[in-house]
Amino acid sequence: MARNITVGIDIGTYQVKVVVTELSKENGKNTPRILGTGIAESKGLRHGYIINTEDVTESVATAVAQAEKTSGVSIKRAYISVGGVGLSGVTSIGQTVVSRADLEITELDLGKVSDACEAEIPPALIQNRRILHAIPVSYKIDSKMMLGNKPMGMRGSKLEAKMLFITCLEPHLADLMYAVDRAGIEVIDVLASPIAASVVTLTKAQKIAGCVLANIGAETISIVVYENNIPISLEVFPIGSTDITHDIALGLKVPIEEAENIKMGVVTQTSVPRKKLEEIVNARLSDMFELIEAHLKKIGRNGMLPGGIFISGGGSGIGTIEDFAKASLKLPSKVAQIHLGEKSRIGDSTWSVAYGLCMVGFSKDTQADIGIKSSTQDFIKKGLGWLKQFLP
Repeated sequence: MARNITVGIDIGTYQVKVVVTELSKENGKNTPRILGTGIAESKGLRHGYIINTEDVTESVATAVAQAEKTSGVSIKRAYISVGGVGLSGVTSIGQTVVSRADLEITELDLGKVSDACEAEIPPALIQNRRILHAIPVSYKIDSKMMLGNKPMGMRGSKLEAKMLFITCLEPHLADLMYAVDRAGIEVIDVLASPIAASVVTLTKAQKIAGCVLANIGAETISIVVYENNIPISLEVFPIGSTDITHDIALGLKVPIEEAENIKMGVVTQTSVPRKKLEEIVNARLSDMFELIEAHLKKIGRNGMLPGGIFISGGGSGIGTIEDFAKASLKLPSKVAQIHLGEKSRIGDSTWSVAYGLCMVGFSKDTQADIGIKSSTQDFIKKGLGWLKQFLP
């Protein structure tokens, strides 16, 4: 019997992480089990952009080789994430006339209204970009709001939809595909990093109530806002935990390596004035959470998310961050954890993107819920075919 194994590769600015998981039967239930992991220093990226393809390929190959060794599995295919400041979300509203004579809404009508929403996106917001996810936020039938996920089988003369389109820069996606392909890995599909992370860090109850997941990476902060179990907004900011490290290095006149240890609360030889350190860290955290607050105000959700804010990524290890987030956003605040089934949890949320990619690979329902665009596969094939003609 063939094993049900999925691989996720998270290509971040600071590290490349690989997770190999297997879906196995335990007590009559399909349970995901981690077989192995791999990690490597990420080279050739800046703010999520690829600036050196060969370096990225080397980093991916190193992390994959380590994952193969720990899992005992030969890795040939994987789901990969895309993040960085080139990632963005745009909301659009479109409508269509129901096609059937008996006015029953079919899959054809859902496709037509999705295309209508896409056509309504301002050209300036979609130029040079590739749609990764097309997620229905809400539907209206004859101007009446419809409850539930899809209006399939219902009747009406006009169908209206509000959709969230998550896009990334097309040249960056092509470079990412090329780098992974050079490492000998076939890309199954591509997901936005914040969406992948939310699959394993947020529960259904939290998503229904309304919450925000903030991933504080090395050079970027990415946030995704959920309501009624649906992502309603996504944004990426060009600021990250490395900025805190640099502030500490300048403020305390210590080397970068030591500043990183001080930031994470590791005991060092340097005597650090506690008050001054707090001032330095809090000043930069204030900048970060002001950006998040401004975005929540923009979409009308500031102070209005009962599920609160969940913080993941390397920056979540800063000791005071939960309290700071709670005071800044006036929301419940918690450092995110990876949920492995009903009982088990992993405290280190820095692996959430890679693990989330694996979970999406196992579930067709999850793929449908997060609106993976089927056109991504066509882009993968066409893009790699075009790039290979330049290979020696």
